[in-house]
Amino acid sequence: MFVCNRASFLSIFPLFTSTSWRPRSVGAMVDVSKWPLFTLLSPQELATIRQACIFGTSANEAIYITHDDEVFVFGLNCSNCLGTGDSLSTIVPKKLSCLQGKKVSSLSYGSGPHILLATDHGELFAWGHNGYSQLGNGTTNQVLSPVLVTTNLQNKKVKEVACGSHHSMALTQDGEVFAWGYNNCGQVGSGSTANQPSPRRVSSCLQGKTVVGIACGQTSSMAVVDNGEVYGWGYNGNGQLGVGNNGNQLTPCRLAALQGLCIQQVRPGYAHCLALTDEGLLYAWGANTYGQLGTGNRCNQLSPVQIMAEKESRVVEVAACHSTHTSAAKTQSGQVYMWGQCRGQSIIMPHLTHFATTDDVFACFATPSVMWRLLSAEHDDFLTVAQALKKEFDSPETADLKFSVDGKYIHVHKAVLKIRCEHFRSMFQSHWTEDLQEVIEIDQFSYPVYRSFLQFLYTDTVDLPPEDAIGLLDLATSYCENRLKRLCQQTIKRGITVENAFTLLSAAVRYDAEDLEEFCFRFCINHLTQVTQTRAFYQVDGEMLKEFINRASRCGAFKN
Repeated sequence: MFVCNRASFLSIFPLFTSTSWRPRSVGAMVDVSKWPLFTLLSPQELATIRQACIFGTSANEAIYITHDDEVFVFGLNCSNCLGTGDSLSTIVPKKLSCLQGKKVSSLSYGSGPHILLATDHGELFAWGHNGYSQLGNGTTNQVLSPVLVTTNLQNKKVKEVACGSHHSMALTQDGEVFAWGYNNCGQVGSGSTANQPSPRRVSSCLQGKTVVGIACGQTSSMAVVDNGEVYGWGYNGNGQLGVGNNGNQLTPCRLAALQGLCIQQVRPGYAHCLALTDEGLLYAWGANTYGQLGTGNRCNQLSPVQIMAEKESRVVEVAACHSTHTSAAKTQSGQVYMWGQCRGQSIIMPHLTHFATTDDVFACFATPSVMWRLLSAEHDDFLTVAQALKKEFDSPETADLKFSVDGKYIHVHKAVLKIRCEHFRSMFQSHWTEDLQEVIEIDQFSYPVYRSFLQFLYTDTVDLPPEDAIGLLDLATSYCENRLKRLCQQTIKRGITVENAFTLLSAAVRYDAEDLEEFCFRFCINHLTQVTQTRAFYQVDGEMLKEFINRASRCGAFKN
């Protein structure tokens, strides 16, 4: 008999399942700003995020947990799913004080939506839509704030949660599965189709087995046990249970077609399912209207079929979500594939993308663009080359050269300057006097301008007010740094006002920045009355003023 060792099984791959997730503890920091909703947050707020989830029927709700274990929510608040105590929407994050200091170990959402959240102490909280008792509190009343779910879970520690459309599941540390809520197709696994108002243990074929992972489709449920077997129950009209037929199952049924395989990850989609073995083999079954099985056609599959077998690199992660018909996978070599419904298109074969993570697929191509798991934005010790350069700018500990500007030092690295700038390459390779100096004096530019220039060489960005950007534009022109020149012009355009418009126009003319000159001129013409009353206009030299009046006259600015 084939046996998969549970300890090695769990140590190699975390068991994320459908919309049931546990946070990642390693890996690169996740860029949550790929989801439009998170653009509402400031850079400072984004930097505090450790875990995050976008959910809802239109991906219009968000929840995130900070490094200080504070839980915040914002968005549309359908069915009171934000848990703020009211039904009001908000674009400003609100703190859920009742969850203050609780470390989140798992989170999942339904279609109502309703929310389940488990803490590292094994507590289970629920809130939101409750029309089918999917919150497990014994009622069908909507819950405005997180409530502790305890019925039949006393002395149990919940380690993982999963939500279907309107039903819920919880997995305890003892490997027991509890289910409740909507049960029209047997998705609660009780042997009947009566709704279940509070958590009830799922037994039948799972009796005596240790479950290590749970997952939900819209109206189906899946479980993985410690020997790698997979069980499914609930709605099966499209074959999403993978049991070889399309009849609903009111109790857990083993997927016989996967006999002899050790399944490590199970990911149900809306009506299809993906499974990954310990050898990196990927199987799919269920609905295939959008090509979400990746088989090259749109035929439903009642039993698991292997896909991506021709790929040279083994699959290490698969992704699907009960809210979408999208599928994704990542290989050991880091390649990310997507298929199924992708921005309205049906992709029937796994398509190689340029994404770095499967999460990016759902951010950019899923409909709705929800998250298929609770993202972890944990910072790690690894820095990319760009991050390392940014960190070491103006660092006295590692620098081998100093610039002195206005009596202040700027610490840099010769090698970086030579690589990034032709001016410095000539300076340090052509026996200039500066090549032998440990401190180079700069007197033709101000400290903010020269520091911003050197910082640009480390970061490729410009962070200056438009008035200072004029001086940086002068420097960029002198050093023949065309990209910097363009960035300066962009900065100036973004910061133009009636008060500084004529000053910026004069600078554009002086530094031969034709595109910027045209932009500033048009701005001055569009706000001619206000601009001509500013101090900058009265202080301009005669030739510049004459040229402006002539040019404005030619374009009809003084016509009645």
